Amino acid sequence: MAGYQPKKRKMTAEINVVPYIDVMLVLLIIFMVTSPFITQGVDVELPKTQTAKPTSELAEEGDGGFIIVEITKDGSLGVSLNNDPFKRHLSLKEAIVMVRAELSIHPKSVVAVGGDAATPYADVVRVLDQLSQAGIPKVGLLTDVRDK
Repeated sequence: MAGYQPKKRKMTAEINVVPYIDVMLVLLIIFMVTSPFITQGVDVELPKTQTAKPTSELAEEGDGGFIIVEITKDGSLGVSLNNDPFKRHLSLKEAIVMVRAELSIHPKSVVAVGGDAATPYADVVRVLDQLSQAGIPKVGLLTDVRDK
């Protein structure tokens, strides 16, 4: 055994990704379990009416886009663009900027303002006035359809 030399092995730099996959799967399960608890909108109790058009009908009149500005009873604003989750607790200026930006992309989108039934009328008028001053020509009001 005098001339025996062990083979030299090449060092390889490999990353074991199995622990990372385990952590990713645990995080995925956590997010899947907690996602139903995240609120997707502003809680607003809309006033009732009998002659209102459904939002699906209004969206067909435009180019399919629908912009909703909602006002809670405490006066905070939320904006939803094309049925996306509401962006909440916005200032009036931020809401108007979002609406104008969406209208510049989709000019035929329908804009609607919804206020909680307990929202002071002055808050709704203030939002409608500011949207009008911002150059938004046509704004509707959201209501619930009363059962007959």
